[in-house]
Amino acid sequence: MTLIRPALAATDVALRDWVVRSDDGSEVNVRLPDDAMLRAGRGAKAPGGAEAGWFRGGDYEYRTVWAVPPGKAQAVLIFEGVQGDAEVTVNGHAVGMVRSGYVEAELTVTDAVRAGEANDIRVLVRHTDQPAERWYPGSGLYRRVRGVMRPLVHFGRDAVHVRTVRLESGRANVSVDVRLSGPAPQATVLEARLLSAGVVVAQGTLAGASGTIDLHVDDPRAWSADDPFRYDVQVTATSEGEPLDSWGAPVGLRTVAVDARQGLRVNGRRVLLAGACIHHDNGLLGAATHRAAEYRRVRLLKDAGFNAIRSAHNPLSRDLLDACDELGMYVLDELADYWFVRKTQFDHSGRFRETWREDTDALVAKDRNYACVIMYASGNEIPETATAAGVELSREITEYFHAADPTRPVTLAINLFLNAMVAMNASPYAVDGDGAEPAMAGSTEANVMINHIGRMMDIISRLPRADRASRDAFATVDIAGYNYGLARYKGDTRRYPHRVILGSETLPGDVAKAWRLVQDIPAVIGDFVWAGWEYLGEAGVAVWVPGKKAGLAKPYPYVVAGPGMFDLTGRPDASLRLAQAAWGVLDEPAITVRPLDRAGLPFVRSAWRITDAVESWAWRGCEGKRAEIAVYSAADEIELVVNGRSVGRRPVGEKAGYRATFTTPWQPGVVLAIAYRAGVEVSRSELRSAAEVLQAQAWPESDVLHADGDDLAFVHIQLADSDGVVEMLADDIVDIEVSGPAELVGYGTANPAPTASFLSSSTRTYRGRALAILRSTGEAGIVRVNARSRRHGVATADVLAVPTGEHDTKTASL
Repeated sequence: MTLIRPALAATDVALRDWVVRSDDGSEVNVRLPDDAMLRAGRGAKAPGGAEAGWFRGGDYEYRTVWAVPPGKAQAVLIFEGVQGDAEVTVNGHAVGMVRSGYVEAELTVTDAVRAGEANDIRVLVRHTDQPAERWYPGSGLYRRVRGVMRPLVHFGRDAVHVRTVRLESGRANVSVDVRLSGPAPQATVLEARLLSAGVVVAQGTLAGASGTIDLHVDDPRAWSADDPFRYDVQVTATSEGEPLDSWGAPVGLRTVAVDARQGLRVNGRRVLLAGACIHHDNGLLGAATHRAAEYRRVRLLKDAGFNAIRSAHNPLSRDLLDACDELGMYVLDELADYWFVRKTQFDHSGRFRETWREDTDALVAKDRNYACVIMYASGNEIPETATAAGVELSREITEYFHAADPTRPVTLAINLFLNAMVAMNASPYAVDGDGAEPAMAGSTEANVMINHIGRMMDIISRLPRADRASRDAFATVDIAGYNYGLARYKGDTRRYPHRVILGSETLPGDVAKAWRLVQDIPAVIGDFVWAGWEYLGEAGVAVWVPGKKAGLAKPYPYVVAGPGMFDLTGRPDASLRLAQAAWGVLDEPAITVRPLDRAGLPFVRSAWRITDAVESWAWRGCEGKRAEIAVYSAADEIELVVNGRSVGRRPVGEKAGYRATFTTPWQPGVVLAIAYRAGVEVSRSELRSAAEVLQAQAWPESDVLHADGDDLAFVHIQLADSDGVVEMLADDIVDIEVSGPAELVGYGTANPAPTASFLSSSTRTYRGRALAILRSTGEAGIVRVNARSRRHGVATADVLAVPTGEHDTKTASL
């Protein structure tokens, strides 16, 4: 991939290398991004409980040295994200605070730094008190930190806003809003240029230090998820021919419009959002925001058929936005999971009223030059929106978004069942000491009831009480976000003919039904499944567990939530196949089999997971056990054949829920699914059992690693036969050894209840697989990975670390 990053005519240094002192006095050298919570470890008595994945919190002091060049300039420190409230000092002088794990902060430190010297930077992060969120947050400097020296007259990081005012087939009108900071000379001239492949296609100038430059582009190429083309925008400031500063970034040209009659239009064409809700963590890497991991996630989601991401429930990282902008993925970026009512014991709802404007400003400043961001969300499952105070705040937040960025609509994700619960609470708002409202019926309570009530949710969400408890809040936003409310779509489009509806959260089992409504009703613009990608925390809420009774949250050592259509290692889950069949992107039948080692056992199921099946027929030692098979397809019929014998032929496709089920005694060999349309075979697929002899195997997703100190290599470990068939029931401990210019930064499996640390070099495979993640150390050369299994031999894989620029495209496959 070719990565084009915004450039400033300034000294911009990534502050990567830090020493971290934990509250127990231990010290460790780290390279950012760093998630200190992984090092804090897990345990059954961790105060964060299941919400934090049984990880512990902690306080940490980060310190580094910033070599500031000589000269007179403005010095700033940019924090893209810190988990935990942080106090920052430079050379012993307090320079500011960083709060909220997801809001960027820029601290001016000009008076504290010493030019031409090494400067001591320290960040004290306080994150002991848990749970602070309803999911795994991570701790510490988990996103980038940069030290920037700018000219006295300069463009700030987000001082340029490129707006597509009008976009037609033969012409585009583009406005470039520019603001120069510092004592600009009176003769200052600003110039903006739009380039395609190095050729200037539009340019304009403006006298003065701020204002709007209008550009006219002939035969524009618009940005969309299908064609994510971006122009290079360059803005310069000069005075009497002398350069003052410059700014540059890749920017896509696109327009967004939405109404109930024509739905969502991007560049004038209707778009249906096939969306994935995702949390901020990167699985085995914890919360650490590695750029390569964000690109990998977006690429895999897009290849699977998703065209949109909803951030859950906080502003996305710049790295993930870069990936969406470059690869083509629509984005709904969300402000917050709570407002002034507490959801967890140590959240920051008590200060929301004082901070939401600043947080909104930061979100808009970060997002506004990303064509991929097509709407904002002001909140998720905010219980106070069922009250007059919450409705008024929603109106205020929406108006603030509109003033800051009139080019994007605003939504609000409301759980209709949750709001109905709140409406039945007689007195929920006695304010406690720190200014936060006590938790009323919240998201966790609603989730418990959804899980136990199941399909009764359809009935409850249709009740007049649910409508009365949500309609006023929906009237304050441009798009009504329905969490688990698809039963209301048809009725509400009649009752509220001007309301635009977005399925902001949908159960995995409802994806096909929801997609039909999206296709049929113009006012329903899309659907976001919970969840597109597996995440840490909310431990076990969607995991099927043996037994007859279990709570929503699961005890230690459960660590993942369980609803992901991609598992923690980035492999597709069987639940994804239902969505792909509904979207029309499943090319051949997908055969899934419930685990044979669990055959006949009672299980507690979850509303957030339609099956615990996997795409495998390799279940050694299970001869004669009853195999429960589900085949997903958009064809008319499926015939299932085991070792040449037909088990049966069943309807499939939309009327059958895209799912045909079979049962048959398991036997080794081949299971074949044949898809028919109008009686004619259109496709087939098969699964095989593994041969007796298994061996450890290792294969990287890409054979190239950029030697930039940041890039990642994802190396899959599997226990398989000579044909690559992975055995489900021969798990083994596998130790990883890495040599060459890379280091192991994450290692683990999709096991929902692991005991090994993701920082360990040893783990037990789960269903025959594990994933090792390596990070470049910055040098070129051959990286060798040895995977040493206790019973299945040693596997070796090589990755070539090359200087950045030699291989702009990395091959990847799963």
